[in-house]
Amino acid sequence: MMRRRTFIAGLGSSAAWPVAARAQQGARMRGIGVLMSLASDDAEGQARNAALLQGLGGLGWIVGRNVWMEYRWAAGNSDLYRRYAEELVTLAPDILVASGATAAIALQRTSRTVPIVFAGATDPVGGGLAMSLARPGGNTTGFALPEYGVGGKWLELLKEVAPRATRVAVIRDASVTAGIGGLAAIQTAAPSFRVEVSPIGTRDADEIERGITAFARGTNENGGVVVPNTAAAVTHRNLIIALAAQHRLPAVYGVRVFVTTGGLISYGVDTIDPWRLAAGYVDRILKGEKPADLPVQVSTKYELVLNKKTAKAVGLDVPQAVLVRADEVIE
Repeated sequence: MMRRRTFIAGLGSSAAWPVAARAQQGARMRGIGVLMSLASDDAEGQARNAALLQGLGGLGWIVGRNVWMEYRWAAGNSDLYRRYAEELVTLAPDILVASGATAAIALQRTSRTVPIVFAGATDPVGGGLAMSLARPGGNTTGFALPEYGVGGKWLELLKEVAPRATRVAVIRDASVTAGIGGLAAIQTAAPSFRVEVSPIGTRDADEIERGITAFARGTNENGGVVVPNTAAAVTHRNLIIALAAQHRLPAVYGVRVFVTTGGLISYGVDTIDPWRLAAGYVDRILKGEKPADLPVQVSTKYELVLNKKTAKAVGLDVPQAVLVRADEVIE
């Protein structure tokens, strides 16, 4: 099978470095394999990669000078993670970087010896990536997203902006731990907000469209949508946002990029910062430290982002209390 290397458009020296160049550069050339959860042309994926490259550059790691980088982009497709993990490990990099828990698990199952740093993984201990946050053990460490308690906050926020919502569709990926655990947390919190939860799968665009359309038919201005932060949801964000607008469904998202591209409101942690931080762990491991000794760090700073134009389009009068709390309001 012919493998096509991925070049990162618009990032200058960040283009993937040919593996053959290692022989020409001598012992100084180190290798980094990166398994991304989004598509290669996804602006969010590019922003995460840019943060990684910026962090590495600040620490003296320059692509083409003393490090080569090879990418695989899974585009939220659960079937691709294992194959791409095997391809990256076959290239014999010094270290692997994973976007999220699913990518990290695929890499860890492929190699228990190559160091792995993940960025943005949910529940790394429960998912088997680390023995504990303080002492991860093994060959894997990184930067985690908070666990599932935020599910109740999403419902609370939805009820604040859409008090009549009693039926809530949850866009979840049943193939990943984050999707299963996130739905369970929302279902647990649902009775306290007097809402009925309906899960909608994200296997492909057709499943999402069928699910949201069928859900919308059964609502009478009492529906809403919650979209947790999973790779599949982010990959299909334009479709989800368009369907929510078409059916005038107020929607709460788990990551800012939904709102900056037209979604209503989001509450979640910064998805870019873990990539800058991951560069620091890559640097330390390339200089001799072991993943087992580097604690898993969990993001703790949340941001609330609101799109007022979208609120008006779906007929919502956002309470002043929400506007005051918002970290960013898009007019």
